[in-house]
Amino acid sequence: MQVEIITIGNELLIGQVIDTNSAWMGQQLNQAGFDITRITSIQDTREAITFAVKDAMSRVDIILMTGGLGPTKDDITKETLAALFNSKLVFNKYAYDAMKNLLKGRVKGINKQNESQAYVPESCEVIMNPVGTAPVMWFDENGKVIVSMPGVPVEMKTAMENEIIPRLQKRYDTGHIIHKTIQVFNIPEAVLAEKLEEWENSIPGYITLAYLPNPGKIRLRLTAKTDNENQANKDLSSLIKGLYEIVGEHIFGEEDLPVQQLLGNVLKKNGQTVSVAESCTGGNIGHLLTGIPGSSAYFKGGVIAYENAIKEHVLGVSNDALEQFGAVSKKVVEQMATGVRSLMNADFAIATSGIAGPDGGTDEKPVGTVWIAIAGAFGVKSECFNFGKIRARNIQRSSDAGLILLLQHLKKTEV
Repeated sequence: MQVEIITIGNELLIGQVIDTNSAWMGQQLNQAGFDITRITSIQDTREAITFAVKDAMSRVDIILMTGGLGPTKDDITKETLAALFNSKLVFNKYAYDAMKNLLKGRVKGINKQNESQAYVPESCEVIMNPVGTAPVMWFDENGKVIVSMPGVPVEMKTAMENEIIPRLQKRYDTGHIIHKTIQVFNIPEAVLAEKLEEWENSIPGYITLAYLPNPGKIRLRLTAKTDNENQANKDLSSLIKGLYEIVGEHIFGEEDLPVQQLLGNVLKKNGQTVSVAESCTGGNIGHLLTGIPGSSAYFKGGVIAYENAIKEHVLGVSNDALEQFGAVSKKVVEQMATGVRSLMNADFAIATSGIAGPDGGTDEKPVGTVWIAIAGAFGVKSECFNFGKIRARNIQRSSDAGLILLLQHLKKTEV
């Protein structure tokens, strides 16, 4: 069943507010078995709203809208929908009482602006909003479902999870949608596609493949739409097995999660810890790791060793290595990794040293040259990369690479 999403607000169009609503809605609807065919962001004007809704109704049976339901004069979605569906605004006592209870103790009284939110189009079904003052409006028009929700993310998400998706699933037969995501690292998209050409040709017709590239990483998303869930799972397992046979050395995850979370899950499961010594990444690896809730269970800490003196006097890198090979070298980054592991008394360590750019490179070590090492009871391993000339991308790719190298090592030792 096909769905279109319409987000309303001038603030979205000028970049003042980032539209996270439609991304979240798309994920939830897709998991529930619905196809999202279009997402449109429009101005908060009668003309734009009217045209967008009519246009969507000409293509799909379900239109979900967010925004334009506040108490101020610039919020005109409700009035526009009433006019579009030849309805009038009427006072809804249930919506008023719910709003009154929500605001109790927060405001002295219900003013006219808040009271106006209890007026809704007569032709809609009102769905109560337990976390906001604007009710959700459900329209059935000529066999089409149009739902108007507040733009505040927590209000929209509450409505979608508790009311809208369950109602849509009850009304429409969506079948089964199964997603499997395989994450690969350090292989260009065109090279990957060439390696997988024969494998792709073997994919059953009801399963689709999408390449979702990010700098240095590619997600391969397999999607099965079927009424036979058991067969789909068998076919997907067979396809994933085939992927490992072709590009297994590049695979680092089978879940659609960021690498720092994948690594954290393994460390937590094993009761192991990690520390970091960062030069060119400037603390970004530590930032990524600590961005995951519960990371204190496995992340010991780190050292941002930007200056050579810090590498030497805090991490124990030898002056001879720095003088002979330079900070961006195999010898130095390996000593950084072993040094921080010992300093933090951690099971594992990740270290980075490189030339992030845009300047500082040489013919021998151009901008983008990065040495990354991991250390553990097994000893120390290192690898050299060249990530190009864009500083921010170099930092991100270096950070990801360090996390992935340790994750791949841990997965190999689990086998």
